[in-house]
Amino acid sequence: MKRTQRVEFTLSQLRKAISRPATELSYISEYQLIVAVILSAQCTDARVNQVTPRLFEAFPSFAALGGAVPSEVLPYIRSISYPNNKSRSLVGMAQQVTDQYQGQLPRTLKELMGLPGVGRKTAQVVASVAFGDEDALPVDTHVFRVANRIGLVSNAPTPLKVERGLKAIIPKGQRGEAHHLLILHGRYTCKARSPMCSSCVVTPACRYYEKLKALPPPLPGLEPAKGTYYCQTRRHYFNAPARHTDRQGVAQVACPRCGSMNVFRSKDGTTTKVVRDFRV
Repeated sequence: MKRTQRVEFTLSQLRKAISRPATELSYISEYQLIVAVILSAQCTDARVNQVTPRLFEAFPSFAALGGAVPSEVLPYIRSISYPNNKSRSLVGMAQQVTDQYQGQLPRTLKELMGLPGVGRKTAQVVASVAFGDEDALPVDTHVFRVANRIGLVSNAPTPLKVERGLKAIIPKGQRGEAHHLLILHGRYTCKARSPMCSSCVVTPACRYYEKLKALPPPLPGLEPAKGTYYCQTRRHYFNAPARHTDRQGVAQVACPRCGSMNVFRSKDGTTTKVVRDFRV
């Protein structure tokens, strides 16, 4: 399956599975949106939605937030990740919007990225959600992981390369929707640590799933008392494994005697081989 076919299939399937592809952050204005997006960096939307009502009540506008000092904002966002840095960023962002842009968010990515606390991903979320910018395609940890796992991009090691790879195959008019579909798929199905492949609608096109299915099946009849691991190549048990890197650059458990990566856990007979993943 070519990448263009893979993305068409993926988006088609996700549209059927996800009824409302939209941000899960709660907001009613551009001001509230950018504050919520800044807070959401390395934090869940659910947690952000818990703290923003009181924050917006205390600081209802760019002017109000920009007129505060970080120590006044901190108590409202203390349960958010990196609250000290984010309180400084929020105040600095609001001050700059008030002083330089007359209390209105700038419309260009370059200007948005010039605001404190606003990186490329945050700027593109605001541009896409608030301004309907059809060129924007924000890449967060979910989009990065899902795009690489499925094979919508080819081993793209950075968010910027994922963004460029996706933009090369997703038409402008579909990028905002694709962003939300991939995020929600990553958040609820293609999770970082425990992807729910058994209930995933995208598995027929997923390269990660294809590689998982190609792993060796469990080896029955092993004896844990003889050792933690079993090398099927040399047919012996051992406790202290070596580590070798396979052709895909993935560190694998290896036999300390022969270097074979054809190793199984004696407790349950499962292979120690792992598939390359893209969690960040």
